[in-house]
Amino acid sequence: MASTSKANLTEEEEEEEEEDEGQEVQHFDDFTLASSWERFISEIEAICRQWLADGPKNLIEKGAVHLVSSKNMYKVKSELKHATKIYSMEYYFEINNNGKIADWNSTLHDMQLCFGVKEFLVILPQSASGVVLDAPEASKLLSAVAIALSNCSSLWPAFVPVHDPSRKAYIGIQNMGTVFTRRFEADRIGSQVPIKFMHLEGLYELFVSKFAYSTLDHSMHLFKVHLIMKLTYQTLPDDDDDDIQEADAENAESEASAGGDNRNRKHWDDDCPWSEWYSAENPVKGFDLITTWSEKMVESSLEMAEMENASPHDAEKWILAPNIDCSKEERIGFASQLQLLVNALDMSFEAQFMEDFVSVENSGSDNLKSSMVIPPPTVLDRVLKDLFHEGLQFPDSAKGERKSSRAIKGAPVECLFAQFCLHSLWFGNCNIRAIAVLWIEFVREIRWCWEESQPLPKMSANGSIDLTTCLINQKLQMLAICIEKKRELNEEFQDCIGSNDDVSTHMEEDIQVREESTSFYAQSQGFDGKRDSPSDSIRRGSAGPVGSMKLLKSYQSLHAPFTQDAPLMTEDMHEERLRAVEAFGDSFDFSAQLERDTLSSDMSSFKAANPDTVFEDFIRWHSPGDWENDESEANGPSKNLTEGMKDDWPPRGRLSQRMSDHGNLWRQIWNDAPVLPAYEQKPLLDPNREGEKILHYLETVRPHQLLEQMVCTAFRASADTLNQTNFGSLSQMTTKMDQLYVTMASALRPLQVNLLSGNSETIEDLRRLCVVFEHVEKLLTLAASLHRKFLQAPRIAEAIFSDYYNFYLPTMGVGSADVDVQKIDAEKEFDMKLQLRMNERQVVSNMFSQPSANQSWRKVLSMGNLLNGHEPILREIIFSMSDSATGSHYAASSPRGYQQDIETYRMYICGTSNDLRVALSVTSYD
Repeated sequence: MASTSKANLTEEEEEEEEEDEGQEVQHFDDFTLASSWERFISEIEAICRQWLADGPKNLIEKGAVHLVSSKNMYKVKSELKHATKIYSMEYYFEINNNGKIADWNSTLHDMQLCFGVKEFLVILPQSASGVVLDAPEASKLLSAVAIALSNCSSLWPAFVPVHDPSRKAYIGIQNMGTVFTRRFEADRIGSQVPIKFMHLEGLYELFVSKFAYSTLDHSMHLFKVHLIMKLTYQTLPDDDDDDIQEADAENAESEASAGGDNRNRKHWDDDCPWSEWYSAENPVKGFDLITTWSEKMVESSLEMAEMENASPHDAEKWILAPNIDCSKEERIGFASQLQLLVNALDMSFEAQFMEDFVSVENSGSDNLKSSMVIPPPTVLDRVLKDLFHEGLQFPDSAKGERKSSRAIKGAPVECLFAQFCLHSLWFGNCNIRAIAVLWIEFVREIRWCWEESQPLPKMSANGSIDLTTCLINQKLQMLAICIEKKRELNEEFQDCIGSNDDVSTHMEEDIQVREESTSFYAQSQGFDGKRDSPSDSIRRGSAGPVGSMKLLKSYQSLHAPFTQDAPLMTEDMHEERLRAVEAFGDSFDFSAQLERDTLSSDMSSFKAANPDTVFEDFIRWHSPGDWENDESEANGPSKNLTEGMKDDWPPRGRLSQRMSDHGNLWRQIWNDAPVLPAYEQKPLLDPNREGEKILHYLETVRPHQLLEQMVCTAFRASADTLNQTNFGSLSQMTTKMDQLYVTMASALRPLQVNLLSGNSETIEDLRRLCVVFEHVEKLLTLAASLHRKFLQAPRIAEAIFSDYYNFYLPTMGVGSADVDVQKIDAEKEFDMKLQLRMNERQVVSNMFSQPSANQSWRKVLSMGNLLNGHEPILREIIFSMSDSATGSHYAASSPRGYQQDIETYRMYICGTSNDLRVALSVTSYD
C-alpha cells in the first residue's frame, strides 16, 4: 500500500516531500535551540572527558602546574563561559594517590585535609573575590558540574567556593559510584569563637549533633566516634627579645651614664667569632612542634574532657618543623662588605697616591664626596685605638687558620695588617675615600712607633720573614724586627755613655752572656767546650772547639765563632737579587758577591776565634764539601763536621777545584776581612736604613697595589674568622669551607702576581667570589645556630642542616641578580618535618621555657594540652563515624556483595581560641 501510494505521487509532490524530510533531519541536528545551561554542562563534560582520557602523566607533560604547598599535587585549569560570566574549572590531582589522607606527616592540600578526598574539581568565577556570593548560583553551578561528571562516569568530587573569601567556605558533592552521594560543606569563624568550641568537649558535641537527634543530651549518650588529633606548638618568635628587654632594664642606668651605648645588649651570637665585627640575624626564627595522637575511639564527652588535660608527652609522635629564614634580602656580613671592598679596588686605578682620594684638588673629588662618606673623627680614633693602643698583643698565627689558608697571599688574621683590613670593611661604607683616610692615619701611627722605638702591636719581632704572606705584612714584620734592633742599639749606646770607664768590663760581660746563650748551639755542633791555654787569652767570640779538629798551621783546636744572623729580606728584596742574578749570569762568583757582606762577617768572626788560622781552616769549617780529605777520598766527602776526624796533625787534604782557582772571590774576601768578633762588627742589618725604606714604601704605595693586598688579606681573614665557628660535626659544612678556601685561592691568584689592571675581568670574578662567600656565610650562620640549640641532640641539628643544605644547594654560586633563579626560588619554601626520637623529646621540650611575667599577660590560656605553660597555636581534629553496608539502614540500598564500611560522617576541625574552621562531609543514599 505504501509503495502504491508512493507511485501515484507527482514529481513536484515528491520534491516537496523530500524537502520536508530534509528539514526534519536538519531540525534534529540543530543544537542552537538547546539552552545555554545544557551547552554549559556539555562544555564541562567535554573538558572532564579530555582530562580523564589524558590521565595524570599526560597532563603533566602538557604543562600541569606543580603546587608548592603540596609535594605531589598538580593542577590544570580551563575557562568556561555561561551567560555573561566566565568561570575557571580547576582539576587537582596526584601522580600517586594511594596515600592515606589522614596521615598528618604528609603534605596535603587544604581540600584533601578538610574533606578526606584525593583528586577533585573546583569551579569558581573569574572575579576579584573568586567566590560565588549568590547561594542559588552556587547550587546551580555545583549541579551542572555534578551532571557533567555523572555523564562521564567520573567519581571526582566537585567544590564551589562561597560566601566571603576570608571564611574559606565551600559546598561540594561527589558521586560515590554506587547509590551513595557525599555532600561537603565548610565554613570558618574568624573571631569571637564561642567558649564551648574552645574545648574538646564542645567540639565533640558539635560533631555528634550532626547525626544525633536534637532532643538528646549528647553528654549522656554513648556514640562510637573515631578521633585523631594534631596539636602544633610554636617557640616564641624571637627568643632573644625578652632576654634583651630584661638585660636592658637591669642595665638601664649604666647605659644611660655611658651615653646610651647599646653594645652591652646580649645577642644570640655574642660568643660567635664574627660578633666582634657584626651581629648576624638568627636564621632560625623558631620551631613548630607537631604532636599527633593515633586514632582512638571516643564514646562520650567526658573522655574528651580528660583528653584535654593530657600532656603532649603522651602523644604518639613528635614532629619538629624548623622555621628558617629563606628570604633573598641582602644581609650584612663579611660578604656584603667584601663586595664593597672589591668596588673600592675597581676605583683604586683612578689615582696615583692614596692622598689623591682625600685631596679636594682631586679632579674626581666632587663625585667621590657626593657618594662616599668619611666617618667622623671619633670613629677613626676608636679604630686606631683598637689597632695600636689596646695593649701589646702578639699574633697567634695558627688561630682559625686552615692549611689551605696559606695558599692565599694575605696576612694571618691576628696580624696588624689583617686587623686593619677587617676594620676597613666596616669603616664608613668601605669606600675608597674612607679607606684612604684610614690608611694615611694607620701609616702615621706606624711611623710614630718607629720614631719612638715602640714595639709594633700585633706583630712579632722574632723569627724570620714569612714570604707566604702579602708584601705589606712582610714589611711590617721586618719593621717590627728593625724597631727591636733599634731599641737594642739605643740601650747599648746609653749604657756606653753611662759607663765609659768600664767599656772593657762591659765587653767581657757581653761576651760571657753571648757564650752562655749559645752553649746549646756549641754542644749541638759537637763542641766539647775545651779551651787551649796558650792562646785562649787572645781568642774572641769563640763558641768552643769543634770536636778534635786542629788548625793547619798550629797544633791548636779549631774553634767555631759566634756569627751574625743573615740579614732578613722581604719578597721584593729577593726578587731584586734574582733579577740581578738573571742579568749578570748564574756564576758562582756573582752569587758569592751578593753574599759578600755575610761571608766577610763570618770570616772576620772566624779569624777572631782562631788567631792562627788560614783560609783552608775556614773552608774546612764553613764549607766542608770544598775540602778534600786524603783519608776519606775513598769514601767520599764527609757530611759530618767531626766524622773521621782524628788527633793526627797536621791534617792531610786539599781545597776543591773551585776554591783553588786563581782569583777566587772567597780568598779575596778572606784577605780583606778584618779580625773582629761578631759583637764588634757593623750589623749586617742596618735597622735605621731598612726601617726608613719600609716607611717610604708604606707612604708611597700605589692605591691599586694596596687594595690588591687588602682584598686578598680581607678574604683570608674573613674566612679564617668564620672558620673559628663551632658547628659540631656537620661534615657538609666542613666540606663547603674547604671548597671556599680553594675557590678563594684560585680567584685571588691574579692579585697575587700583579696581573690586575683597570676594568679587568678579574673584578667580575671577585664579585662572583663575594656571592659564593655570601652563600657559605649564610650556611655557616645556620650551622652555628643549630649546633648551639641542639648540643644535647646533635642528630636533630645534622638532619635539619642536611635537608636545608640540599634545599639551598641549587642556589650556591648563583648571584641574586639572576632573575631565572629568583623566579624558581620564589615558588619554593623550605619545608621539613623531622620525627623525633623518645630521647630527643626532652631537649625540644626545654626549648619551650616557662613564660616570664612579661609574656604571661599577653593572652589568656584557654585550650588545654599545655606544654610547659604554652598552649598550642593550632589544634586539628578529625572526627569520623563509619557504618557497615550490611546491617544498617544503608544495607537496603547497597549493591549485593558490597561489604565495605562507609564513612557516613566526617568532620575536620582546625583552629585556636580566636579562630575556628569546620569542614563536614556526609554520605547519604539518594
